Amino acid sequence: MNAKTIDKLLNELSFTRTGGSPEELKCAEMIAQMCREYGVEAEIVPFKVDKSEMKRAEFYIDGKPIACRGYLMCGSGDIEAPLYYLANTDPCSLSECRGKIVMIDGYLGYWVYHDILDNGAVGFVTYDGDANYADRDIDRRELRSYVSQGKKILGVNINAKDAIDIINSGEHVAKIVIEQDEGEGESRNVIAEIPGQSEEVIVFTAHYDSTFLSSGAYDNLSGSIGILAALEYFAGREKPHYTLRFIWCGSEERGLLGSKAYTEALAEDELKKIILNINLDMIGSIMGRFIACCSSEIKLCHYIEYFAQEYGFGIKVAQDVYSSDSTPFADKGVPSLSFARLAPHNTATIHNSYDTVRVMSAEQMKRDIDFINAFAERMDAAKKMPVAREIPDEVKKKLDYYLFREREKK
Repeated sequence: MNAKTIDKLLNELSFTRTGGSPEELKCAEMIAQMCREYGVEAEIVPFKVDKSEMKRAEFYIDGKPIACRGYLMCGSGDIEAPLYYLANTDPCSLSECRGKIVMIDGYLGYWVYHDILDNGAVGFVTYDGDANYADRDIDRRELRSYVSQGKKILGVNINAKDAIDIINSGEHVAKIVIEQDEGEGESRNVIAEIPGQSEEVIVFTAHYDSTFLSSGAYDNLSGSIGILAALEYFAGREKPHYTLRFIWCGSEERGLLGSKAYTEALAEDELKKIILNINLDMIGSIMGRFIACCSSEIKLCHYIEYFAQEYGFGIKVAQDVYSSDSTPFADKGVPSLSFARLAPHNTATIHNSYDTVRVMSAEQMKRDIDFINAFAERMDAAKKMPVAREIPDEVKKKLDYYLFREREKK
């Protein structure tokens, strides 16, 4: 795939495509058609996701309306209570949540949500955007079912500028009003396969959905184009040694839902055939360093470092858990790695309206893709996959933390 084709795809597919939306389906159909044009049949495989239609979302401070977006799947109703800003999460600070609508910094994580619930919070407020930016964008967020565990309180998201003004002006009474219809919808994975001489499988993954405000060029249309380029590369060569499977995962931004649905649906004997997962999530940015994050034995980290030096490609490699579609595969015992080019925050950001083709370089993406394909070709050429099909204990522990099975002690 040349830079001209990459640039064309970036421009054609850069539109908002949230998990479970008609736009996500449109993008899935476009990806499947491109696979067929390269001579590889592709299937769109639906899976169930939560669905919500927000009809009314209002937030008031001392009776004054504040621009907001209601949290999807947080229930419906109204609540009025004193506002409390949770600046710290120590026991003393958390004890002040009782009977309050609690403002939280950053994302609504699993543990902080249950901390405020356990300490008697009756509602919550988050904020996003940047106090230094001119826009007043507000992202649409969701109280994910694996976070709420069926315990719901009302919540809204507001802009950072309003959050600062509210806290700066003293104590307040807050009111949240939410009306929404909650139910079940569909998201989709797109799956294509190049049969190999062996039934053992190397799986390439990348998510193709975006967040609500974003056209998702960087996160993660770039990775989606990357595995499409890998499909084109291997489809044009002799039959590979291993079977190569390509999965464009839906609803990653909603909690890795596509890759979780795929790995959970596989029979044990089919899962055991997968010997390596190569995931791409954010490549080809103009600025930024290239990284590999390996949820595998440490030997794979060393191999990638050596191979990159041989190839002449700058990279930083670590053994860790990456917040992307490689994680459900690793959690099922499949050695997994994610490639990414991580840009400094002031040159390319994600999950907002600034994630556009302007931060991307088709030439840089081609260089990234060429390296990834060269690495994948070396893996495919192995008579026996050199990466042990096991997950080290230290990585398993990090998976437990990431997937909220165990709380990490800070």
